[in-house]
Amino acid sequence: MEKTKLSIQDLTLIALCTAIIAIMAQLSIPMPMGVPMTMQTFAITLVAVLLGAKKGAFAALAYLLLGAVGAPVFAGFTGGIQYFVDPTGGFLWSFPLMAYAIGYGAEQFHHSRWSYVFWLTFGTALNYVVGVLFFCLITASSPAAGIAACVLPFLPTAVIKAVLASVMGFKIRERLVHLAWS
Repeated sequence: MEKTKLSIQDLTLIALCTAIIAIMAQLSIPMPMGVPMTMQTFAITLVAVLLGAKKGAFAALAYLLLGAVGAPVFAGFTGGIQYFVDPTGGFLWSFPLMAYAIGYGAEQFHHSRWSYVFWLTFGTALNYVVGVLFFCLITASSPAAGIAACVLPFLPTAVIKAVLASVMGFKIRERLVHLAWS
């Protein structure tokens, strides 16, 4: 088994993308059911397209670790371990999985639009499934209530964010040829 080492360039890109996630998380709109609409998923998709599966997942994990130790990187300039066990904690837990799935699709299928769309959809679905399951577990809600609170209000913007982040990510990659997958 070959070990892959991260270069200084890789670590720098991961750190920059972690900062992008933290900045985009601050663009947040409170919603009536308690789950805010944020730009975190836009940032996770963008980072995954830019960095690929492993490095994108590392950036998402670094973001979570910063938030866990109390850095104010989560929505509303919050941070702390308590956010991992609140009703929206499942969305946080899903970010590395989401980044890995979308990044895998971007790496492997960037020339095959429909194959990439499958992985983009799969990564986004992972985010929703983990988020809804966690929401239902923490709030003792039914799956229908979880879907009503965590999915339905966000579907239109989720599609827009996924498409925009993907288009932007691939355009940026075209201009910065040696960015991440080399």
